[in-house]
Amino acid sequence: MAGHSKWAKVKRAKGALDVKRGRIFAKLAKEIAIAAKIAGGDPDLNPRLRMVLFKCRGANMPSDNIDRAIKKGTGGGELAVFEDLTYEVYGPHGVALLVEMSTDNRNRTAADVRIILTKNGGTLATAGSVSRLFQRKGQMIISREAANEDQLMEIALEAGADDFKAEDDSYEILTEPSRFELVHKEMEAKGIKCDAAEVTSLPTLTVPISDPGDIDAVNKLIDAFEDNDDVKEVYCNAQFAD
Repeated sequence: MAGHSKWAKVKRAKGALDVKRGRIFAKLAKEIAIAAKIAGGDPDLNPRLRMVLFKCRGANMPSDNIDRAIKKGTGGGELAVFEDLTYEVYGPHGVALLVEMSTDNRNRTAADVRIILTKNGGTLATAGSVSRLFQRKGQMIISREAANEDQLMEIALEAGADDFKAEDDSYEILTEPSRFELVHKEMEAKGIKCDAAEVTSLPTLTVPISDPGDIDAVNKLIDAFEDNDDVKEVYCNAQFAD
């Protein structure tokens, strides 16, 4: 999941890796193969593949798995034709979700989405009603131990970042999507490691959720989507209480 808070994706991803590492790697391998089939296996010439490889790095996906997935996409073997879909959803307590999917069977995916919504208190939203609540941004999260605040802010802004925020335990750097790679490469060149780095959808309006039961209800819907093999990303505008 991405977008509802700076650390939400990092924390949830780390927890999911312990339980669902195989599923995560399988999804990433699928994305790699699709990207490689569309535009080749060289990430320098394939922006979609580069973005997937950023995710692989964050998930600590073994290089052998990555290489096999690229070969599957470029090897000329039979690979189903996939299309990208985005579902706009309202979840429990008025939260909004954007669900990005890649599917080789639109009818199967639509049926799966209806079942997930019915079982978990969600409804389909009208086109544009949820997407307008999010904006595409490049986002990097860096722990305080990884860099000096003043130096990091100077590096980020000189490289073309739009915004720099310092929190108690982390820094957040935001960029326009088109400048994400440039700023990220500058971080790497300076030896600064990001805990999370990707082009994501961030909410422009959040919905505070504080009751533990309400938090569980929202997370149940998010988890149901993330467990679906066709789902690539789930973006949510819930702002969970600490």
